[in-house]
Amino acid sequence: MEHSFLIQVLLMLVIAIIAIALLRRAGLPAILAYLATGVISGPAGFNWFSQHQMHSVAELGVVLLMFSLGLEFSLPRLWAMRRTVFGLGSAQVFVTAIVAIGVSLLSGLSLVEAVVVGSAIALSSTAIVLKLLNEQGWLRRRHGELSVSVLLFQDIAVVPLLILLPLLSTQGEPMTWQTISYAMLEGVAAFVLLMAFGKWALPKLFDEVARSRSNELFVLSTLVVALITGAFTQWIGLSMALGAFMAGMLLGESQYKRQLEADIRPFRDLLMGLFFISIGMLLDFSLVLAFWWQILLLVVAVIIGKALIVFGLLRLAKESFRTSVATAISLAQVGEFSFVVLALAVNYQLLEATLSTKLVMVAVLSMAVAPWLVRHSVDIARRLQGARGRSPEELHIDPSLEHAQDLVLILGYGRVGQTIARFMKTEAVPFIVLDLDPTRVSEAQRAGEPVYFGDVSKRSILKQAKIKQAKLIVLTFSEGRILEDVLPLCRQLAPDAKILVRTRDDEGMQELEQAGASQVIPETLEGSLMLVSQVLYQCGVPLNRILKRLEYERRNHYQYLHGFFSGAETDFTLELLHAVALPKGAHVVGKALADIPWQKLRVEIRAVRRAGAEVESPELDWSIKAGDTLILLGKPRRIEKAEHFLLQG
Repeated sequence: MEHSFLIQVLLMLVIAIIAIALLRRAGLPAILAYLATGVISGPAGFNWFSQHQMHSVAELGVVLLMFSLGLEFSLPRLWAMRRTVFGLGSAQVFVTAIVAIGVSLLSGLSLVEAVVVGSAIALSSTAIVLKLLNEQGWLRRRHGELSVSVLLFQDIAVVPLLILLPLLSTQGEPMTWQTISYAMLEGVAAFVLLMAFGKWALPKLFDEVARSRSNELFVLSTLVVALITGAFTQWIGLSMALGAFMAGMLLGESQYKRQLEADIRPFRDLLMGLFFISIGMLLDFSLVLAFWWQILLLVVAVIIGKALIVFGLLRLAKESFRTSVATAISLAQVGEFSFVVLALAVNYQLLEATLSTKLVMVAVLSMAVAPWLVRHSVDIARRLQGARGRSPEELHIDPSLEHAQDLVLILGYGRVGQTIARFMKTEAVPFIVLDLDPTRVSEAQRAGEPVYFGDVSKRSILKQAKIKQAKLIVLTFSEGRILEDVLPLCRQLAPDAKILVRTRDDEGMQELEQAGASQVIPETLEGSLMLVSQVLYQCGVPLNRILKRLEYERRNHYQYLHGFFSGAETDFTLELLHAVALPKGAHVVGKALADIPWQKLRVEIRAVRRAGAEVESPELDWSIKAGDTLILLGKPRRIEKAEHFLLQG
């Protein structure tokens, strides 16, 4: 029997591994894989485990998740973003919850059920949205900052929910606002007492643990602190997750924060996986099939409803149409903490099995479409804005500025943009800079620099920046998607201007030139040229010859800076340079380059080395001698055939 249980556990883990691998390839979050594993191994599938058997272990996953959330809960960051967090964030949570509660009451649910449903729907997925915004490079764009602010308040809102849910289980007693208020005050008092004790005791405890220099003791102490604080809050009638959150928040400001987070992550990820597997075991597919049309209708209603609420709030706050749409779409899904709320509600018998199954499926489906919605939020916003006409953007450039015909427009005021601007100012060349960092812009304006805040992917911003009068446009940022959006727009608005584009490397140079770039400057290859110039100068090579060589390399798109030898990391779908040394008995020794069928071999001769000297692009009447080295350009298989011909015929 024991062996049978172990085999079932192993099979469940194998299913989880396969499901995660498949869904990750499809670009879907791992949470969906855990839910699918729970469905397969639970009562709706092979019936290896029941949800009750998984409950204790799964609850530990929630405890460690809340502990990790507490570690990331930064009071200074919260205070710095207080306007959007407590303004927009609180409005989104309360309005969404009230609308959902009202619809639930009209649908015949009780007040307690309506509160649970409204709380679950009001939350969005912090893990999915933050990960996708970071991947797209949008965290510092306006809609990214607004999304982060709302998600931060939602994380805060989980705390009163963890206090409220156990108290809603009144065991048949009537629930009144007085009882809820008293219970919330009781929870706040417990919160303050535990915070006061932890602020004094926990730092001293971890100071002693750190002095022992034992990694095992540090990990064990972290787990024990999280579980003991959780057990304490459960003992006084609150949620275990609340105590773990408070412990994490207390330790989040300490010097041990990063180490604690690293130590707890493996346990948290594993136990959270088991938690979502236990959620999947709650799904009854007979109910899903019976109510599939209701579930799909709810998914559409939740996504559209949440998006409309966020959009309306942002428009009231005077945000631009495109920013409002992109933020609304990014926050339209249901989040992972909604599963926590639903699981606690089922545990405290606040929801029926049918309703909880419907809501879990709504959350699952909304999270499944969330990656696509977030990635395409900006494109959708742009199309909707085009359909409704352009709205004026909030860029205010002094109209009294006189722009000469040789104006330089610099897009981006980071390290590179500031360096260019400094040289422009020295040479008295008129320029204007656009940047999205409000702090950097305000500091530059106080210093008297012509730097203005604006999103350079917007047509109206570029027009107000006098792009049509610009002789030269310099794109100093290297984010791929922004370059794809901005470069064609700049070329469209300023067809006669020269456009210089800075990139990290030479990948996609031709595509950028086709999109309108007059010249592409790759940082890594320019760095190589600067290093080469210093090496040659130190070796006594005349300066004018060095400058000619540098200009030749730039004119030929850095073709000789890619290296002759590919190494193990080369992408073998690309062409590469390869050196073929010709010994005395080689087939082509004594022949001219014109005698070699280069077109048939489908490779290109780039250079010939002889006696330490190198001749680039040699003439076809060059006579090959023993000891020469030919530098060939071509794909690996063609290079291999060409080398065989050169050596053996």
